[in-house]
Amino acid sequence: MAKPNKRLMLFIIPLIIFMILVVMFFMRLGKPTEINTSRLVGNPLPNLSLPLLSDTTRTITKADFPDTPFILNVWGSWCLTCHAEHPFLLKLHEQGVPIIGVNYKDELSEALAYLNKNQDPFVYSVQDVTGDFALDLGLMGAPESYVVGTNGIVYQHIIGEIGEKNWAGIQHCLTAVADDGLSDAKKIKACHKDDS
Repeated sequence: MAKPNKRLMLFIIPLIIFMILVVMFFMRLGKPTEINTSRLVGNPLPNLSLPLLSDTTRTITKADFPDTPFILNVWGSWCLTCHAEHPFLLKLHEQGVPIIGVNYKDELSEALAYLNKNQDPFVYSVQDVTGDFALDLGLMGAPESYVVGTNGIVYQHIIGEIGEKNWAGIQHCLTAVADDGLSDAKKIKACHKDDS
C-alpha cells in the first residue's frame, strides 16, 4: 500500500483550512446587521488609554469623549464590510453625527492611507493594535458600533455595518439618549424597541 506523498499533504491541508476560512468570511458578509443587546448595554464603556491614530504620541481616554451622545465604531482598513460602511459614515459625519473610530488590529500606515484615500468620518480614531479594548467591548468582528451617552453608558450595540436599513433605529436611539428627561432604563428600551 502506497503512503500518501507528504509534500502533497503539506499543501492540501493548509489549502483546505484556507478554503474553509474564505467560505466562513463570505457567509458573514451576507448576514444582515443586528442590533444586539450585549452584556455591555446599560453598562459603562470599558476604560481605555489608546494612542490617537493621527498622532500616536497622544493618548486618548474616556475623558476625551464628546459631550454629546456619540457612536463608537470599530473598523479596520483590512475589513471589506468596513469599506462598504464607510460612505454612509461620511454622510453621518457631514450631518454632524459624532463618531469615534477604534482602528482594530491594523497597521498604522495602512489605516492612515485608507482614511487619506477615502476621507475621515471620525471625530478622531484611536489605535487598538493588540485588540484588547475591542475584546473588552465584546467585539465579535468588525465593523461593530456602540451608541454611547455622555455618561459613558452604552445604550446600543450594532453588529455589522451602519447603513440606510438600520439608521432610523440608531438615530432614534441617539435622540433618546440625548433626552435628559428619560431614565437610563427608558433610554435602553427606546434603543431596543424593535428587538424581538
